[in-house]
Amino acid sequence: MTRVQLGDAEWEFIEPYLPIGEYGPYPERLRQQFEGVIWRFKTGGQWRETPTEFGAWSTVHNRFRQWRDARVFEALLEGLIAEAAKRGEVDLSLVSIDSTTARAHHDAAGMHLDEDVITALEKAADEEENQVKRGGLEEQSGQDSEDDPAREERRRIRRRRKLRLKAALLGRSRGGQTSKVHLAADRKCRPLAFVLTAGQGADSPQFIPVLKKVRVRGPVGGRPRTWPDAVAGDKAYSSRGNRAHLRKRRIKAVIPEKRDQAANRKKKGSRGGRPVSHDADLYKERNTVERLINKLKAWRGITTRYDKTPDSYPAGLHLRASMIWIKDLTRTTH
Repeated sequence: MTRVQLGDAEWEFIEPYLPIGEYGPYPERLRQQFEGVIWRFKTGGQWRETPTEFGAWSTVHNRFRQWRDARVFEALLEGLIAEAAKRGEVDLSLVSIDSTTARAHHDAAGMHLDEDVITALEKAADEEENQVKRGGLEEQSGQDSEDDPAREERRRIRRRRKLRLKAALLGRSRGGQTSKVHLAADRKCRPLAFVLTAGQGADSPQFIPVLKKVRVRGPVGGRPRTWPDAVAGDKAYSSRGNRAHLRKRRIKAVIPEKRDQAANRKKKGSRGGRPVSHDADLYKERNTVERLINKLKAWRGITTRYDKTPDSYPAGLHLRASMIWIKDLTRTTH
């Protein structure tokens, strides 16, 4: 007998966010299917291996796809954060940002794309290449392609393979094909926002996109709160653009300066600007996001990416994040 994934108190938080159609399944069966989705991401098993206690594997998989396309898991996470804010349990005095790499299983490769999508991506890539190339270099490369059709065909195949990886948010890094999860955590080690990119992507360009996804709805309604009091990050997020973004919104930056940036600033003298400082005691609490990453990767389906599409894996991330919030909410309720 497979272990039950949800208790009654946990199901009370989830049930209101699951859409039930006019001719949909009964709520009891819906709960089993949701538990089947949890089992899949928790164990990292294949959909075909879903235990029969959760129903037919194809039904559980189709239900997950319906919830994924309807953004049910994102709505669930947002609703749980709003419920915690209503109880006064969301601490935005300090938000920590970091990233972690998820190794992609070989089953995650080979996402299918329609021919028109591939053609559009190739056209965009050609336009980008034409902007980079100039003069004789462009003419020479075109002449070589015309003289050697086989070489041009190999080049087209390689480019299509790269475009598929880019569309699937998969990248090449030292560990092979990987994806990178950029996330924000509150002061109590709970997730607030996620951004998924290819594995070779840098951390600093995703600082502002992650911060913009932090949305905490208040208990009375109105506009959600999107600005924390302070933001902590490691040296990878030290840049003028990120600091200017925080300064414009009057958010305290708890980000140490890189050595090379400090050396360049001192080299410029008075033109280099004021010295960059950060609260060392507050920076010690940045370990909350590191601990959150360990919590997220307690599920094998999050540690390793098995999903081909760039929508299924983030759905699993939001599901795992929702279960972390539900665990805290049920603890405070009792």
